[in-house]
Amino acid sequence: MNQAVTNTATPSPQLARLHALVSGYCESETFFDTRAEEVELKARLMLLDTLGCMLAARSAPEVSGFESAFSSIESGLFTFPGGSRLSTLGATAVGAMAATWDEACEGLAVAHGRPGVPVIAALLPQAIARDATLGLVLDSLVAGYEVGARCGAWLRVKPGMHVDGNWPALGVAAAMARLLGLQAGMTLTAINTAACQLGTSLYLPVRVGANARNTYLAHSAWLGQLATFSAASGVTAPEDALPHYAQHFAAADEDTLIATDRHLILESYLKPHAAVRHVHYGTEAALIIRGELEGKTAAISAIRLLVYEEARTYCGNTNPQTPIQAQFSLSFGAAAGLRYNGIDPGIYRQERFEDAELRRLERLVRVETDPVLGNAGRRGAKLLVQSGDKQYEARVTAIKGDPDMPLSQEEVAAKFMRYAGPSVPAGKAYGFASALVSCDKDTPFRALWDLLF
Repeated sequence: MNQAVTNTATPSPQLARLHALVSGYCESETFFDTRAEEVELKARLMLLDTLGCMLAARSAPEVSGFESAFSSIESGLFTFPGGSRLSTLGATAVGAMAATWDEACEGLAVAHGRPGVPVIAALLPQAIARDATLGLVLDSLVAGYEVGARCGAWLRVKPGMHVDGNWPALGVAAAMARLLGLQAGMTLTAINTAACQLGTSLYLPVRVGANARNTYLAHSAWLGQLATFSAASGVTAPEDALPHYAQHFAAADEDTLIATDRHLILESYLKPHAAVRHVHYGTEAALIIRGELEGKTAAISAIRLLVYEEARTYCGNTNPQTPIQAQFSLSFGAAAGLRYNGIDPGIYRQERFEDAELRRLERLVRVETDPVLGNAGRRGAKLLVQSGDKQYEARVTAIKGDPDMPLSQEEVAAKFMRYAGPSVPAGKAYGFASALVSCDKDTPFRALWDLLF
């Protein structure tokens, strides 16, 4: 059956590379023939890290309420540890919202977003429902990541938009097609079907401190699944829908041609802190000074944070009144590093979020632009803290989680166990993390998931 409607428009170089990529992974048993072991390990760690973010956020009342609401509408076979029964679509929505709730999830600089979160949210309940192996889940994750990441680098979003409700659906479509075993033609139809209806998701909620932004990836995960199931059923789509969208409805970057054999998942970062990446540099500088102060902050009277201009543009919130504002706040991140030795999801729960000393420190922070930082794409931060009659200084230009300083396997597992703590006993969290990282790819994913219960 013909799965695409041909258009006579001039072929797009971007689309040609995407076609080659999709054809390649549809014909490959393990998606990549080069650096396969590295890609597989990174996929395992990303899966573990994202699941940890999902579990941590379920202690937030909004997320638990969202889960209860979906369970009351339609219960199904899927459950999170200690949670209510959910349908696959309900679990997808809850997982996508939870994974991004505390801003601790993966990201990719070239895509300006997080291609893996909606892919994993969609794959998790489907893998259990379909009794898929871990190997198939990992291959599907990599397929979706590579397609979504390239679309993010190409399409970009217009000013005032947020990426989460837009191009991530395209990666989900590719991942679901891999999970279902669709051939290249149907996979491309799924991607083009999603391209016909990409959303205009606004940055506005972040700016005003509303957490509606956290529903965007759920929408993308749903759309990607809808598109894939439609293609699998014989529904057709214009074969040039994606370049048509790029030309007329996106701030497309046609010069960003990414080679099909480049492993973008290896360029992704996993975060040591629950905040936007720009915030981490100031937080890491604060950790250095906190060590010199032996954790004593009462005598601090002045704080100056010098950062690159892009960080101030995206994370200039001061005196944040909601968690999502704090996740985009350089001053909050520096104060949290001094007060709490980092940023974990618990800092966004009411008691710690409203801590008087944390708030006092945040009000002291003065953020300035360092003209040197930001040149040639450089990132970093310089922090100056006055405590008593002594001034402390720390400069950070590279942080854990950067592609050239990735979190180790042990660090990702430790983060997972911290994040899973509210809903999973330590022994079970450890057993799951150990098994997910090291078990055979033929292991049924359901057997791994059951280790958390």
